Amino acid sequence: MARPQEVRCAGGAHRFRFVVKILSAPPASSEDAPHPRPSGRPAGRPLHHGHRQEARHRTRVLAGKRCRQLFRGVWVSADVELTFRLLLHAARLALPRDAVVSHTSAMRLYGLEPRTGRHPHLEFSTTRTTVTRHVGIVLHRRQRRISTVELEGLPVTGPERTFVDCAGRLTFVELVQLGDWLIHTGRTTFDALTAYALDRHLHGVRRARRAVTYVRENVESPMETVIRLLLVFARLPEPRCNVVLLDDDGRFLGRGDLVLDRWKVLIEYDGWHHERSSAQRQQDIRRRERIEAAGWVVIVITSTDLKRPQEIAWRVHRALKARGYTGRPPSMSIMWHRWFA
Repeated sequence: MARPQEVRCAGGAHRFRFVVKILSAPPASSEDAPHPRPSGRPAGRPLHHGHRQEARHRTRVLAGKRCRQLFRGVWVSADVELTFRLLLHAARLALPRDAVVSHTSAMRLYGLEPRTGRHPHLEFSTTRTTVTRHVGIVLHRRQRRISTVELEGLPVTGPERTFVDCAGRLTFVELVQLGDWLIHTGRTTFDALTAYALDRHLHGVRRARRAVTYVRENVESPMETVIRLLLVFARLPEPRCNVVLLDDDGRFLGRGDLVLDRWKVLIEYDGWHHERSSAQRQQDIRRRERIEAAGWVVIVITSTDLKRPQEIAWRVHRALKARGYTGRPPSMSIMWHRWFA
């Protein structure tokens, strides 16, 4: 039996030690071993109990009020705030050494949050055949080495691979949102995203190829994507995204979220962050007054309006028709209702 090993568990104002006794030798394959505990672990980081180890005072210390278990064999001080990043670090301690953050968890690290309550599990990918039984973790298996980037101190699948991986996890509209977001945040380009989808033969790539045809540059918020697609799939003209508007004399009026130039119709999304700042609110009002004075029709969409998506399509259609639009009225398919209603 190996000598007892002293390990420090630190978090916030509480610092304490407990003794871990090695009851058996480590596994023969270092690839499947848990991640080693680096010395001097900073406060608030998860503590790994080790491969096939038992704590001498496990019942008294780890099961006590000063520690909480995140995953099997992984604890953290009870006073530490559980963030998404912390949970990812903790999960990696319980997974194979080559595990990388992937799928919707990678999407969240890239800054795009899923709909509330959807995709609650942490998703990782590995080339190992290890089976995980950790509650709250989904481990995907790859046949080849996984190319990664580092985000928040974690290995993460690249933006193009994340886009393709999420093709089987997101709705079609959410997938286009992800593509727009990755381009807007500078993680990739439209050409790189398209080339990756066309060149690879991966699970979900066919859906990714279709979605990338609806991805656009210059989209600055996920809700702009939703409103744009809401109109496109209702068979209305597609607006351009974040266009500079000029008056008849070439003077700058402002930038429009979603612009239908031919009919001088501007669609603006007014999110909750605008309502939180009175200064921003006043600035938006003055800008819209200048645009309307130059002959534009401005349609303002709020988060409340998104609860009645059909009315949004009809509002835009009425504005277009008043400006001479002769195309067909909105037409909502079964898939449209599934995506937006």
